[in-house]
Amino acid sequence: MATNTQRVNIWDAPVRVTHWSLALIVPAMWFTADNSMWYWHTRLGHVLLALLIFRVFWGFMGTDTARFGSFVRGPRSVLSYLRGDGDAPRAIGHSPLGALAVIGLLSVIGAQVVMGLFAGDPFDGATGPLNGMVGVATADWITETHEWFVYVVAGMIALHLAAITVYVGVKKQSLIAPMIAGKGPVSDGVAGNSNASWSRFLICAAGAIGVAVWVWFGAPPMAS
Repeated sequence: MATNTQRVNIWDAPVRVTHWSLALIVPAMWFTADNSMWYWHTRLGHVLLALLIFRVFWGFMGTDTARFGSFVRGPRSVLSYLRGDGDAPRAIGHSPLGALAVIGLLSVIGAQVVMGLFAGDPFDGATGPLNGMVGVATADWITETHEWFVYVVAGMIALHLAAITVYVGVKKQSLIAPMIAGKGPVSDGVAGNSNASWSRFLICAAGAIGVAVWVWFGAPPMAS
């Protein structure tokens, strides 16, 4: 029997802008590093840092589907989802498996950005703003790890894209369209996302930009 559907709000504008900004900036970070465009690499890195910090803040203060508490589940929920138990959608947002992908992707990108803050060689002029807070040997190890860890990031992105493709093929449901428009079809009776609080958005954005600028200047007075 066919199920009646309705279109509801799923993803708020801050989540969507952050998502697509990451999709553009991460490849740009690779391109600028591969072509020794350090001026742009470091500046894009700080934009990326601000976006990641904002997403963490918004994960606690944002709308229902943006909050980590609404979609991060334990192993039992993930196994139940993989078995197909209760497959009919009762809520919007990330699935238990999708939540793991989001946390994993944010974590590896975050680790790469943090390493970049300490990486570099002061003799070639390409150093992160926190490079002086660690010793030469530590900075060298971080730099080497930062260089090969990009393949971990690329692997996570590839896995993310593969999961989206499989989801479309198996469940016949696009995950990309709602991330563009913000709305998507759900079964009747499923509630839509809550409205974004723009005062909370401004607090999160100001906090994220403030931390990124503080790091840009070497995180004083921690570096002293």
